[in-house]
This record gives sequence, C-alpha cells and structure tokens, in this order.
Amino acid sequence: MSELREQVRDRYAALAREVTDAGCCGPQPVEVDERFGAGLYADGETEGLPAEALAASLGCGNPMVVADLRPGERVLDLGSGGGIDVLLSARRVGSTGFAYGVDMTEEMLALARRSAEQAGVTNVEFRRGEIEALPFPDASVDVVISNCVVNLSTDKAAVLAEAFRVLTPGGRFGVSDVVAEDSLTPAERAARGSHVGCIAGALSISEYTAGLLAAGFTDPEVVLTHPVADGMHGAVVRAVKPA
Repeated sequence: MSELREQVRDRYAALAREVTDAGCCGPQPVEVDERFGAGLYADGETEGLPAEALAASLGCGNPMVVADLRPGERVLDLGSGGGIDVLLSARRVGSTGFAYGVDMTEEMLALARRSAEQAGVTNVEFRRGEIEALPFPDASVDVVISNCVVNLSTDKAAVLAEAFRVLTPGGRFGVSDVVAEDSLTPAERAARGSHVGCIAGALSISEYTAGLLAAGFTDPEVVLTHPVADGMHGAVVRAVKPA
C-alpha cells in the first residue's frame, strides 16, 4: 500500500513540475483526453484563473456543480492539486466563506499557493496532509469536495471516515470521482487502467454507497456522468452528515 501511495505522490509531483517548468513558452496543460481536465468545467467558469492552475487540472468532473456551494460556507478540497477547485470554491462562498485544500505533494501545494497569490484570492489556505488523516479538527467545515482523488487512496474507508469527522452536523460530502459498475471485479478494473491513472483503484457503485453508510453518512447517491473506460465512469457522489 505504501508503494502505491509513493507512486501517486511521484506522479503528481512530476506533473506539477511539468506545468511549472515550461520556461519561455508558459505553462503547458498536462496531456489528458476529454475524460479528464479543465475541459469538464462550464464555459466561462474558469475565466480569470491563473494559467498554471488550469494547466494542472486533472479531475474527472466539476465539484462546483456537485456540491452546490453557498456564500459563507467553509469548504475543504481533498487532494487539491494545483488548486483550481479551491479557487473556484472561494469565489462561490464569497468573502464571508473560506476554502481549504489538502494535498500530500509539496510541488502541487507550491503551485496552488502561487496561483492563489496570482489570482488575488485571500480566503483560501493550502495545507500539507494526507486525506486519510486530515489536518483539521472535528466539525470544522461545512462541505467536503474532491475531484478524482478518492479513487487514488489505498484506504478509502479512512478517507470517508475523516470526511465525516471534519464535517459539521448537516454538512455535505460532494465529490467527482471514477467508479466501476458493480459487475466489474477489482482485477477487471485493474486491467482497464493503472492505479495512478485513476482507474484500477476505483470503487464500484455499491462499494462507494456502502462505504459512505459505514462512515455514518446518510442519503448516499452515485450518479454516472460520462464513460472513462469499459464499465467505468466519471460520477457525482453525494452524501450528508446527519444534523
């Protein structure tokens, strides 16, 4: 498990360097196809964000739509990467709200902090940490979001338990992720793509739902959005912490 974690860390550190080391040509988008990346956001939604944040976008959806963020809320992005969803969250929650990002990769954190500074966004904070052990106190945020990161964890039960812990009563879990159809075995998922490529480590629909319930959430929902491999899909995953 630790080997997989290091593979994930190494891949995303390298991707951050790829974006920031572009030299005279400016930040170049990480190569992804239409199933992933900044193209999944609505037209105009990312307008005004730094080019580096957009170039480093590697998600499989749009948590802004998933989570329905409201002014004044405190939002936490699990695996915040280059910071695009934290910056967009900060816009949504406004000056009375706050957006946090957690990432285990120093290179991504540096990129995200630089992007926040360039964008002049002050109601954000990026912390180093692992999503299985969040550096936040109990009941400290209103919404937990994530964009194609939970599938990368080697201990998803811990991720969901930590998300539940840091949410206030009545708080919302709303993420974009890759999920497998229930008919696919773990071996079949692994045959369709790598763990670091967001495929092999994906939960099935029923596994995700059961995991949310086991963590204490209510009203779990998994809605498929677009195919990413045979029998595997980008999805909207939602749940609520009881009030």
